Amino acid sequence: MADPLVPEYTVAAFASVPVVVALELVVLRTGLFRRPAYWLSLAIMFAFQVLVDGWLTKLSAPIVVYAPEHSSGVRFPWDIPVEDFAFGFSLITLTLLLWERLARRPPTVRRRDGRAAWSTPRRPASPEPGPARER
Repeated sequence: MADPLVPEYTVAAFASVPVVVALELVVLRTGLFRRPAYWLSLAIMFAFQVLVDGWLTKLSAPIVVYAPEHSSGVRFPWDIPVEDFAFGFSLITLTLLLWERLARRPPTVRRRDGRAAWSTPRRPASPEPGPARER
């Protein structure tokens, strides 16, 4: 089989980054990129990715083997394909963006006829003030 002109995993991984960023900045607008907690979660994800991915893909005894014709062949650090970092960023970021966006939607309430009806969440009933109960 002939080598592809462009490694498809490389293209897909690195194309996913601007697509996810544009999705946030133009469409979803959740404000996720302005939150320190997001950047902290990415740092934690990358730290664990280096440990786990480094162990899985080390060239000395790989558990996961990448087809060389589908990636760039650039590995850093500990033999981790650089595409994995772009893919990890896109995967985590897109998941968090969709989570944030869906959390803003009001819950769906079903009518008796089965059709969906949008409504705002109800507040729980507060106890009515009154005299204290005697024991």
